[in-house]
Amino acid sequence: MIVDSHCHLDFSDFDADRPEVLERAARAGVAQILVAAVSQAHWPRLLDLVHRHQTLWAGVGVHPNESPEHSPSEGDLLAAVQQEKVVAVGETGLDYFRSGEAPTWQKERFSRHIEVAKKTGKPLIVHTRQAAQDTLAMLRAEGADWAGGVIHCFTEDWAFAVAAMDLGFYISFSGIVTFKKSVDLQDIARRVPMDRLLVETDAPYLAPAPHRGKRNEPAYVTDVGRFIADLRGIPYANLAGQSTANFHRLFRVPVADGA
Repeated sequence: MIVDSHCHLDFSDFDADRPEVLERAARAGVAQILVAAVSQAHWPRLLDLVHRHQTLWAGVGVHPNESPEHSPSEGDLLAAVQQEKVVAVGETGLDYFRSGEAPTWQKERFSRHIEVAKKTGKPLIVHTRQAAQDTLAMLRAEGADWAGGVIHCFTEDWAFAVAAMDLGFYISFSGIVTFKKSVDLQDIARRVPMDRLLVETDAPYLAPAPHRGKRNEPAYVTDVGRFIADLRGIPYANLAGQSTANFHRLFRVPVADGA
């Protein structure tokens, strides 16, 4: 059994066949799935989804690329994060790829998420893109190590990985690690300690080889796991078992029946 530690199963991309997607994941041995919010408008839909399926869990937050007028208050976040089946705060973070600068509002929103994580004791799901130094600086300055969390869809360098792990964060690899040009990322996937490693799909995005060009889905997390297991020269069962144990430890999710 394995876990998909980050996807967006609530997106409309899955409206036509969501039951079949979940069935394929179960057949592939995916025991549990964490569905991460990207906007406040999606929270009700996401929470309804995870409450209807025993194997689904939620992260509640607002993606850094959501426009500034869609920033939730601390009270909104606190109320949502403390609902049943919400196990994480996020996804949240900093993303300068689209903004082309370091927007103050992104930092304020990220700070608010960190504060809620500290108040609730729930881990952060951090997205960072072309904002590595600011992301680390904020995690340090705001005491994010108190809550811990995961750097999801990791694409930074080894120095960033070490700095994040020193703050108590886990490193999660998506289908990007399977891409031929991801040589540096593959080296990091070999080096991250097994007790800090997670795997994810980030579905519907970033389908791993051999599914590139298709809509991604949770069943494909097995391809990510098998690829990393091969990189490390270990059996897939070892990689799947350890990453699943890490998921349970970080998010404090009960072990699924049969896992």
